[in-house]
Amino acid sequence: MGSGIYGIGVSALKVAQAGINVTAHNIANANTPGYSRQEIVQAALLPQNTGSGFFGQGADVTAVKRIYSEFLGAQLTEAQTRASNLSTQFDLATQISNLLGDSNGGLSTSLQDFFSAANAVADTPESIAARQALLGSSQSLSNRLQTLDGRMSEIRDGLNGQIGNSVTLINSYAKQVAALNDTIVRAQAQSGQTQVPNDLLDQRDQLINQLSQEIRVTSIKQPDGSMDVFIGNGQSLVIGSQTATLQAAASLTDQSALEVVYVNNGGVSRIQQNALQGGNLGGFLAFRSEVLDPAQNALGRIAIGIADTFNRQHQQGIDLNGALGGAFFNAGTPQVGAASSNVGNATLSAAISDSGVLTGADYELRFDGASYTVFNAATNVAVQSFTAAQLATPQGVSGTGITLQRTAGSVADAAGDAWRIRPTATGARDFTLAIGDPASIAAGNPLRANTPLTNLGNATIAQPVVSGGLPLDANLQQPITLTFGTPPNTYTATGTGAPVGPQPYTTGTPITINGWTTQISGTPVAGDTFSIGPNSNASTDGGNMLRLAQLQTANTLANGTTSYQGAYGQLIAQVGSQTRELDVTSQAQSSMLAQISRAQQSESGVNLDEEAANLLKFQQAYQAAAKAMAIAQTMFDSLLQLGG
Repeated sequence: MGSGIYGIGVSALKVAQAGINVTAHNIANANTPGYSRQEIVQAALLPQNTGSGFFGQGADVTAVKRIYSEFLGAQLTEAQTRASNLSTQFDLATQISNLLGDSNGGLSTSLQDFFSAANAVADTPESIAARQALLGSSQSLSNRLQTLDGRMSEIRDGLNGQIGNSVTLINSYAKQVAALNDTIVRAQAQSGQTQVPNDLLDQRDQLINQLSQEIRVTSIKQPDGSMDVFIGNGQSLVIGSQTATLQAAASLTDQSALEVVYVNNGGVSRIQQNALQGGNLGGFLAFRSEVLDPAQNALGRIAIGIADTFNRQHQQGIDLNGALGGAFFNAGTPQVGAASSNVGNATLSAAISDSGVLTGADYELRFDGASYTVFNAATNVAVQSFTAAQLATPQGVSGTGITLQRTAGSVADAAGDAWRIRPTATGARDFTLAIGDPASIAAGNPLRANTPLTNLGNATIAQPVVSGGLPLDANLQQPITLTFGTPPNTYTATGTGAPVGPQPYTTGTPITINGWTTQISGTPVAGDTFSIGPNSNASTDGGNMLRLAQLQTANTLANGTTSYQGAYGQLIAQVGSQTRELDVTSQAQSSMLAQISRAQQSESGVNLDEEAANLLKFQQAYQAAAKAMAIAQTMFDSLLQLGG
């Protein structure tokens, strides 16, 4: 009997000791990241059947249970990947928003200074100082555009390094998960699948949580205890103890941008980048495609628009030397890159046909074996298709403001060949001042209308304006004389390029000859004449510069719906709106992450107060078991004394 009580006491001591060990383990790991508290699972030993009934044989520890909710764990992983993604995008977008919106470092001040200088030249076209000031403000505008673009390019280059670092981390986490899978499977196999290595499971879940901070993952637990991990559209990253590898490689159509490729069993396959969502890596890729590239393209579109429209008007004036104006600014040209996977070696060239139609989007030309189709690179929507014969000559692409031309190579194109077209990407980077001599500023009108004092009527003629656009009419500055007939409801034009025969006259009706337009208003008398010829007083004429200055408020961009400043304001508003949205959603997601983390910790975290109570409980149980053993010893001693 004493022996039975003694055995029961020993089992009680072992159970209490196990409880103390597990409780102490919980306390030791209270601050260990990813640790889930544990507790012993206690069961009564099989009772012994006696003539007086069944007597218990004590207790035993059947398992050490891990307190963990897979549901809360999955929620925490998803919340973590979204929080990391939004935080990364917000931090990067804030840099672009601050860069563009800076009142001192942005473009607005430079634009205002530039057009103020243009107005000063229009007021005093003969002033060399005013012209020099215009060149100075023009150079400042160029420097500002280049600086803004350069900063964006630095951020873009920095993204390549961040993408590479994130890919390295993902591969490292994947290998560690695979190694733990192998260890866990072996450990469970040794225990006959009846016991689980709780601490190893915690380590693996913590690694998956860290992995989710880099990229969204899906994990599936297998019967043998291993965990399979998938990314993107179902690409396997970890299967048992085997891993696939991600690599950061140059984009097929944009060698300056790194993309993520999938490597498995020695084969490399491209992944749709928008499928790699969540985490820091998804944030880097989303920021580049949704914020940075559109912003840089929009800035380039503004630069190209300024250069194109200003040049067109500048070439319609004359400088202090009486020569027609040339280009005032240089701007970037469309970038075209052939995919590195192309089979054929045909070349594709692109040119800007209308800066006012440019959208700021990037495009891809893809060959399907029969035709060449232009797609919007961001939306993947087809824009227009061409045959090879059509593309042999420049072809305008509807609604894009660009023309494309393909030159066949020695190797024929194959289905799948593609080219990336970035019409405005380098617009700001390559924006430079094209003239350096103040006298070369074409501030004056190239033509001047004169009214002889001998005219008897009260008709007046407006100064002619170049109306034919570029290239200029070859006869633009040829002298033309308008002579009114009898009765004076017709006039005859004489000179090179003049229309033949009498022309009808209605007061105020535009008269267009040789690429210029004027109006005669009032009542002429038969024989009255008006002459239009080269402007010989260019030094005091600021008519063309006045029209150049008026471009500040003219709606020359986005199909005639906005001005330079308006387009820049739209860019600031777009990036600001995206940044604000990311800020709000990031804060909301962080709050949600905190809530889920608290819920998960309330389930799996270590509560030191509770563990302290458990220590007292198991300590008292241990003392009670020891007391039972002492009583058994006393009873046994008494029996020995009776026998003596």
